[in-house]
Amino acid sequence: MSAKGKGRGRDDGGQELKKARRIVVKIGSKTLATRPDVYAELAAGCAEARKNGQHVVIVSSGAIALGTKKLGYKTRPKEIAKLQAAAAAGQSLLMRAYEEAFSAAGLEVAQVLLTHADLSHRTRANNAREALTALLDAGAIPVLNENDSVAVDEIKFGDNDALSSMVLPLVEGDLLILLSDVPGVLDGESARIKTVRDVAKDALPHVRATKSDVGTGGMGSKIEAARRATLFGASCVIADAREPGILSQILRGEDVGTFFFPAAKTLGARRHWIAFTLRPRGDLVLDPGAVAAVQRGTNSVLAIGVLGVRGAFRAGDAVRILDGEGRELGRGLARASDVECMHHAGKRAETGEEAELVHRDDLVLLS
Repeated sequence: MSAKGKGRGRDDGGQELKKARRIVVKIGSKTLATRPDVYAELAAGCAEARKNGQHVVIVSSGAIALGTKKLGYKTRPKEIAKLQAAAAAGQSLLMRAYEEAFSAAGLEVAQVLLTHADLSHRTRANNAREALTALLDAGAIPVLNENDSVAVDEIKFGDNDALSSMVLPLVEGDLLILLSDVPGVLDGESARIKTVRDVAKDALPHVRATKSDVGTGGMGSKIEAARRATLFGASCVIADAREPGILSQILRGEDVGTFFFPAAKTLGARRHWIAFTLRPRGDLVLDPGAVAAVQRGTNSVLAIGVLGVRGAFRAGDAVRILDGEGRELGRGLARASDVECMHHAGKRAETGEEAELVHRDDLVLLS
């Protein structure tokens, strides 16, 4: 189980790890459900980070897994009501384990439960940002989880890998650590890939489909979370939660896990929010001329270049921008409802000024 390269400094990325100031650590259900000692190890790593002037936010799975056992379910439930019941039953057990382990290390933890709606609503997201900042300023370690006992959509479609990548901009983090049950991203010969500079070329080809009756996120969701983190300008490490002292090893810059370099072109917090936190409510399909104009990166989506409108949305909702073949070019905030967009689509404004359906400042191009 020992990670290759343990004890050695990392050739690439070690300095970025050492200088990280705000760190988001995500740990999965499988580890928390099977290794009771992992809480104390996390506490020891956070205590070491504190001495180095680093602030840690933990995104923790585990409530459903612990609640499943507590309620006597033989396997992770599939029915929404039972998933909610397991989450409610397991959340107190999860926080008790954190409080006991971190208190022994001289650290205070604070529970923060979020739903996707909390992060997709701008005012509520800002409130969450201020609350997390206040906790960090007070020296507490926030322990975040999706509020699975009430958030139906999050249980069905979300996972904490995605949540961790959404939380990173919220706390202005510069490092995301995803702790799983593998040594990192593995190549075709099951050898650990040490560094990733281009997610599409270096990591995605090695994704394998996996299933678990404990958690929800496989390697694919972790690599996507890493991609989103790097697009924010942060580094990311995927590493083995079973390795003793893994958090401390990572923060010392040791050669463990797979290190992802920040992307060359990054997104600010607002554009990252538009691209990866908001859920699109509809689509705008563009003609070839509008596609070319939008891809230059300096043009808004004008009504004259829209071939079609799909979905039901209001002004301010997120929409996908598609070409005529259905390929997604980007995402943006609609300046009009679906009905108004359909009325203006393909038409030149009578006033002579082109109607903007998505302003360029609210448009994020995706590769």
